[in-house]
Amino acid sequence: MNYFQIFGFAAQFEVDINQLSELYQTLQKKVHPDKFAHASSQDQLVAVKKSTLVNDAYQTLKNPLKRAQYLLALRESDQPNEQASFSDNSFLMRQMELHEMLDDVKHADDIDNAILVLSKELDTGSAELFSTMHTQLDENTTASNLLAGDNLRKLKFYKKLQVDLDKLEDQIFDD
Repeated sequence: MNYFQIFGFAAQFEVDINQLSELYQTLQKKVHPDKFAHASSQDQLVAVKKSTLVNDAYQTLKNPLKRAQYLLALRESDQPNEQASFSDNSFLMRQMELHEMLDDVKHADDIDNAILVLSKELDTGSAELFSTMHTQLDENTTASNLLAGDNLRKLKFYKKLQVDLDKLEDQIFDD
């Protein structure tokens, strides 16, 4: 049983997060190990496994990037590993520009504005890639799944850069 089936969803990218959350709480109430405190050790072990499975499924499906990666794995779409280099030279150039912008934040005359500008760049780039990946996942062809995988890797780059910006912002304003 795959993660989508656990919650009664079709294996597609679009998921109703509110419904997912409600179903998660309902399922956890049924399988939570505390309900089996007085059961046999075998029943307790089964409850722990079921609870872990439901939790893992929920954590994966509620996060759009994890959900996309899981969906591509279900579709057996052959994806390169995270360290594989991109053949998209324009994206490689964009990565370099964004890293330079991040480095420049530390030395900017107006740090708040530099953070705001970079944050907007990251939001815009992420939103465009996310929309494209969503469309590609909906198409669900071999070619579109490969393209969606490439865009997923690009989105992970944007997410990591946002985390780095958040850390830098914390460092700057905590000092």
